[in-house]
Amino acid sequence: MRDLVIGLVRPFSRLLSCNARKERGAVAVIVAIVLGAGVLTGMAALVIDVGQIYQNRAELQNGADAAALAIAKSCASGNCQPAIALNYADDNASQLTGGDAGIQLVCGSGSLGQCPAPTGNIDDCPGPPASGAQYVDVHTRTRTPSGTLLPPVFGRTLLGSGYDGKTVRACAQASWGPPISSDTIAFTISACSWYVYTGNGMNFAQPPPYPPNTPPVSTDDHILFEHGSGGSQETGCPPFQPSGQDAPGNFGWTNDAQGNCTTFISSSGTYTGSTGASASGDCQTMISNAYTNKTVVYLPVYSSITGTGSNVTYTLLGFAAFVITGYHITGSFRADDWLNSADNCKGNDFCIDGYFTHGLIPASALPGGPGGTNLGATVIALTG
Repeated sequence: MRDLVIGLVRPFSRLLSCNARKERGAVAVIVAIVLGAGVLTGMAALVIDVGQIYQNRAELQNGADAAALAIAKSCASGNCQPAIALNYADDNASQLTGGDAGIQLVCGSGSLGQCPAPTGNIDDCPGPPASGAQYVDVHTRTRTPSGTLLPPVFGRTLLGSGYDGKTVRACAQASWGPPISSDTIAFTISACSWYVYTGNGMNFAQPPPYPPNTPPVSTDDHILFEHGSGGSQETGCPPFQPSGQDAPGNFGWTNDAQGNCTTFISSSGTYTGSTGASASGDCQTMISNAYTNKTVVYLPVYSSITGTGSNVTYTLLGFAAFVITGYHITGSFRADDWLNSADNCKGNDFCIDGYFTHGLIPASALPGGPGGTNLGATVIALTG
């Protein structure tokens, strides 16, 4: 394009530059010639019309992303709401399309309906997640107050009067399901304890806040004992699950590499224990805050143990969502159970009271996304 403009302008500029007083007129003549040749008009068409297409695509993509995450959250909560997609698409539209955006298709797992196979286009979503997690695809497209075309500004100059504009499209996929990795509180429990206390995964209390959710009842409350405390072994577990006690020389606390009472468990599915018998100051703070604010914490649940003492390795089964209702962890660090005083940690027992529930782990803590075993914790993440 640059060479074309120079080629057109150079011979005329030489003819007109011989007289300095004629230079002003020369500029006007050159511009007129270039306009007549359609060069500037074509450049305007490329810059303005293509720029609008890219802007519309970005807005439609933002709307699709927001809608997919919102629908995935509703589905993870047990009530899929595909109709909310349009609100999120419109909220991300600008005056370019009069604040409007279109929803072409919402599809995915279960009641959302089967999605079409990807065709390889730039506006396609990928196929279903390889992990087998549940998912939703949201397809957006151009919508203006007058139709489904993004009207041209200069495009007709190049493409003719039959060109009425372009329909731009975008797609986003969000998945939800149990995580395969996470940052968790530095305390672990056996799969046996989880199976017994949840009735093999059938009994969960509703998560906070209360209201609007229904508060738990005293029978939802259970005790998670440290190793060596009374009642630390459970019975009635599925075959091949540990008995409920922690590894020899360990007390349920896991290695806290960052010193903030968190343990990162990667998709490898193993993590190590701590030989310390008491909670660190950071863990005391975390437990106290979770107890006071009635917030959900996420516990790693192990299915097997190898080693003893400082050489213990746990194998992850999954992540459980838990609300702390009371605790007694070494010495005077204790708080009465606000849900069931009969289950209060007391005497020589060191334990944490609480109940199992469902909870959404922030996606920022889960680089691995969905794909784990469902023990009550769920993650939502964009996967396409």
